[in-house]
Amino acid sequence: MITDRLNRPFRDLRISVTDRCNFRCSYCMPAEVFGERYRFLPKSQLLTFEEITRLTRVAVALGASKIRLTGGEPLVRKNVETLVSQLAEVDGVGDLTMTTNAYLLPQKAQALKGAGLQRVTISLDSLDDEVFREMNGRNFGTESVLDGIAAAERAGLTPIKINAVVQKGVNDHTVIDLARYFKDRGHTVRFVEYMDVGTLNGWKLDQVVSADEIVSMIDAEMPLEPVESRYRGEVAVRYRYRDGSGEIGVIASVTKPFCGDCTRLRLSPEGKLVTCLFGTVGTDFRGPLRAGASDSEIESLIAGRWAVRDDRYSEERASMTEPLSEKVEMYHIGG
Repeated sequence: MITDRLNRPFRDLRISVTDRCNFRCSYCMPAEVFGERYRFLPKSQLLTFEEITRLTRVAVALGASKIRLTGGEPLVRKNVETLVSQLAEVDGVGDLTMTTNAYLLPQKAQALKGAGLQRVTISLDSLDDEVFREMNGRNFGTESVLDGIAAAERAGLTPIKINAVVQKGVNDHTVIDLARYFKDRGHTVRFVEYMDVGTLNGWKLDQVVSADEIVSMIDAEMPLEPVESRYRGEVAVRYRYRDGSGEIGVIASVTKPFCGDCTRLRLSPEGKLVTCLFGTVGTDFRGPLRAGASDSEIESLIAGRWAVRDDRYSEERASMTEPLSEKVEMYHIGG
């Protein structure tokens, strides 16, 4: 096990397989910035599936056991199920998951399950069709995502978690409906405080609906009680319905930072390792990989980068008058 300067162990590797997405969510890839002329990474600059698998194998040897595929939207990466099958064969991977907007899941769910994917987390910010169309920036209705959730259920990509970013004055009035809908269907919704990830979403603190406010809204309609975390570093604070019908989670990066228990390392599509969701730079691993570095050399590079890690941006944000003006964009390294 390797630890960083704050004695945090390395346990989670989040792999962004593409910087492209078929949605243009305002809090991540606003359409006014990422329009038709936006230039994404060319294929030659993306890590190959074999390179991703090799890096994963080394990361697992250093202590990573939870592997999550992200993007962008991971399902727009051609033949991503091939990567899943390669990662599923890596000894030591205990949890192989994916975060997706679910738009392409009806076509992909069964193949992903067959390749070895265990479960999915699906982004759905509102059940209100008009609100959702506005938030995803592409006028996609909720039906496409609900079809994807149904496909994941049929394929056995469970338990399914639903992530919803909550913005004041945008979708906060739909929180209770979302919670009730998935309570009745046995899926866990995780409500995410609107974060200043990247630099392009126009984040302002007064647009944040706090985790406490979200819990209070739901508790008033469907009584809740807190649940202990399952393990150190669990991102969501959990609450169960008092009637025993399931639970919700809240991710409170803004109002209740959890930097002290962060065990995550992120790999960008072009092979940079980033040690914080709010990081400003990454360490290039594509260069050494393609220059013929050995596994032991790659291992030393990863271990060395983790050993000097002291990121705690969410805790530091509280004392800032303005968020950092230079950060890696979320679409590039996943949420």
